[in-house]
Amino acid sequence: MNKLTIFTPTFNRAYCLHKCYESLKRQTCKDFTWLIIDDGSTDNTEEIVRGWINEGIVEINYHWQINQGMHGAHNTAYELIETELNICIDSDDFMTDNAVEKILTFWSQYGSNDVSGIIGLDAFVDNKLIGTKLPEHLKSSTLFDLYNKHGVTGDKKLVYRTDLSKKYPYPVFKNEKYVGLAYKYYMLDRDYEMLLMNEVLCCVEYLPDGSTNNMLNQYRKNPKGFAFYRKELMKLPFVSSSFKYRQAIHYVSSSFLSKNWSFLKETPSKIFTILAVPLGAALFIYVKTKTRIA
Repeated sequence: MNKLTIFTPTFNRAYCLHKCYESLKRQTCKDFTWLIIDDGSTDNTEEIVRGWINEGIVEINYHWQINQGMHGAHNTAYELIETELNICIDSDDFMTDNAVEKILTFWSQYGSNDVSGIIGLDAFVDNKLIGTKLPEHLKSSTLFDLYNKHGVTGDKKLVYRTDLSKKYPYPVFKNEKYVGLAYKYYMLDRDYEMLLMNEVLCCVEYLPDGSTNNMLNQYRKNPKGFAFYRKELMKLPFVSSSFKYRQAIHYVSSSFLSKNWSFLKETPSKIFTILAVPLGAALFIYVKTKTRIA
């Protein structure tokens, strides 16, 4: 059995998915499975993927489902993955040619049940690093501490132990299709650190139809998912008061958007939430002004 699953959630990305496939064909180590979660595509994604499967160059598992959004696709992926490790490569991204070899070699040398996985680097398609490198003086850290204590910036590539990835499934809210993926990562941060590997594993292209470039609209259309995410972050035992206050502001705003007037009863931090009401209301007005629901 392969040790690594590379999983790719995709929705109507037939026009760019080939970039990821070509990068997987170039891998110096083929000890991996590519799991494609087709989240309800209506284009010719399945036809293209079936052709790749017939080529027999890369081991590919293809799974189609009714559209559930990115977090729903992640839920399905974690249910299906059977390898020891997994990594998500988005449909508009691609791996560096020796990424799989680097991951498996590094894990073989340093991996253990004491850590939840590996944090590597992302780069733009022109090879310019996204954000900062990982701290050279640290061998491991939680994802939360990297960004909030050690000053790391920019997207990073995460490799997780699959047995841990299966924990903390994302909730699916009716008529909504977004929950912050970091919810699962921060839950795992409570018990594990991750190994740090200052190597570029993935090249990223932020396309106009990607979730990153449409975040404000996501915020408007998925208020229950956003409120859940902010509420869970307020519960984390290792966060500062200022961090908790910022989450409370977003929690108030999303509660207003979903017309949940019981938000004060449901909050895990009533004092911070009460203090956040003025700014949360202002953020609610801003989001309503800047977005439109079709």
